[in-house]
Amino acid sequence: MSLVAISLACFNALYTSLDKTIVLEVDASQAGRNTIHSHLRIPASAGPLSIVYPKWIPGEHSPTGPINDVIGFRISTQRKDIKWQRDDIDMFKINLEVPAGVQSIDVDFDLATSPARIASPNFSRIKWNRLVFYPAGSTSDQVMVRANLISPKNWKLATALKQSRAEGSSVQFQPVSLTRLVDSPALIGKFYKKIQLRDGLEAVEIFSDNQKALDAKPETIQKFKNLVSEAHALFGVHHYDSYSFLLTLSGHGGDEGLEHHESSEDGTEENALSDETSGQYLGYLLSHEYTHSWNGKFRRPAGLNTPNFQEPMAGELLWVYEGMTEFIGTTLNPRSGLWSFDHYREALAELAALMEYTQGRTWRPLVDTARSVQLFNGANPAWSAARRSADYYYEMVLIWLEADMKIRSLTENKKCMDDFCKIFHGGEGTGPKVVPYSLSDVINTLNRVAPFDWKTFLTERVYDVQKHAPTKGIEASGWKVVYTDKPNDAAKQYEGPKGASFYYSAGFAIDDDGTVRDVLPDSASAKGKLSVGMKIAAVNGMKFTLDRLKSAIEDSNKPGAKLQLLTDIGDESLSTLSIPYRGGARYPHLERDASKPDLLTQLAAPHAKS
Repeated sequence: MSLVAISLACFNALYTSLDKTIVLEVDASQAGRNTIHSHLRIPASAGPLSIVYPKWIPGEHSPTGPINDVIGFRISTQRKDIKWQRDDIDMFKINLEVPAGVQSIDVDFDLATSPARIASPNFSRIKWNRLVFYPAGSTSDQVMVRANLISPKNWKLATALKQSRAEGSSVQFQPVSLTRLVDSPALIGKFYKKIQLRDGLEAVEIFSDNQKALDAKPETIQKFKNLVSEAHALFGVHHYDSYSFLLTLSGHGGDEGLEHHESSEDGTEENALSDETSGQYLGYLLSHEYTHSWNGKFRRPAGLNTPNFQEPMAGELLWVYEGMTEFIGTTLNPRSGLWSFDHYREALAELAALMEYTQGRTWRPLVDTARSVQLFNGANPAWSAARRSADYYYEMVLIWLEADMKIRSLTENKKCMDDFCKIFHGGEGTGPKVVPYSLSDVINTLNRVAPFDWKTFLTERVYDVQKHAPTKGIEASGWKVVYTDKPNDAAKQYEGPKGASFYYSAGFAIDDDGTVRDVLPDSASAKGKLSVGMKIAAVNGMKFTLDRLKSAIEDSNKPGAKLQLLTDIGDESLSTLSIPYRGGARYPHLERDASKPDLLTQLAAPHAKS
């Protein structure tokens, strides 16, 4: 009997014993070719029935369920097809009529996965929300699912789900709620390494396209261990039974960052364990997603704590969910050694400059970037500085830093945001659970740490239009933002791996092929009529390269210098533009203000007991 036949026989026996539990059989044996088959048996009774595909995915903050990737969709019972129809209004709902005498329906489909986000030939992410339908109107806590996963031969498996049985390449998991299932993705792959971090409770589980990429230096592993120790020193307790960093390192399907209660999906470049620059981004990614286990998964805004995956999420408090996570994660980086203190300072300087030069802030309050988060997914990046993007991530690093410094000032440096975290995210250690909160809960906790008019503090910075970036926290910490001709070492983390930003000098950003992706209104480049979408063909009479463009901007403050660009404007014609910029290179940095105590170094110093 074939493996699939054996699996189907087990599937039928299992369903009979589980009564009203949905049984999910996932055949990922061809995952390396970007196809996965899903078979569900869903309890049903005669009459009208609607089933739905998960639409609003926790952590993605938008209706991102990839229903267009569902192909070969069939519904049947007792091997007879049942006619179905997509709902006229809700594209994620399927309506059907269940025949008399039927106790369940079978749903079959293939998931045509995207190589850029899901898989390489050597590993695959199993995101359960992409592989299930469930009865419309159900709460995801009440729907129980028992999943079975078939992997390619000799591939390894990593997931927070607990196994009940394993046989060859087939693994059966213990029944869990649909909520818990979706919150517990799996990684499968050929090349795998597990690094234990603390008493067998936390681990980094790494998949890549080759064995060599899995090798981590002892000092790197120690930094991972430090991250766990520093997080526990900060929060006091954890809210998971165990935790795995599910890490993919690959140029094919490696990019990822999504939080879960007991794991995180983390993905970056193949050389992240050996290359310093890629390693800095990896440190940022791990600390951010790990922090979410406390802030975002355990404590969650009430508007994001929906009863199922179809109800729209209200993103207003994402400036706490994501913005505070960004602040905490960025702080844990130097505390754990994943970043040097110098790199931490560079990151703060880049954030302060980026927010200052984001001209959309002159008309749009920060909270609106959180409320409208679903508009950003797939949005054209052109004119992002004038429009704003998901600025609630980055700007809140500066605002929560200012809150930290305000608490220190109010308490003679006896308390800080660490005390807020212990109260708000700590308490009694538990397994995965959700404790919703409102804005008043945040304000009340801040007042428990240090009484102050925190409502006005947050309203002014988050809900009101502010024409300038909030840098008072940096200044109160004993540092100040300055601009020099030396490049910022952390800039790549925020401007992307391909291309460069000249926001702070000539006023534009560019891809490495010469395509202009953004222009600041009222900048020198805008006055020179440079526009988004143009492609630079030559710089000062020489064929375009990114290095030549950088050199021309660096030399623009020299006597007789010019900045002349030959541009392709898209209609097979070329245009020569003279950019009236003569200021040379300008990059942001933090400079010590000796008139004030150095509280930033104190904030970033290790806090865990050795």
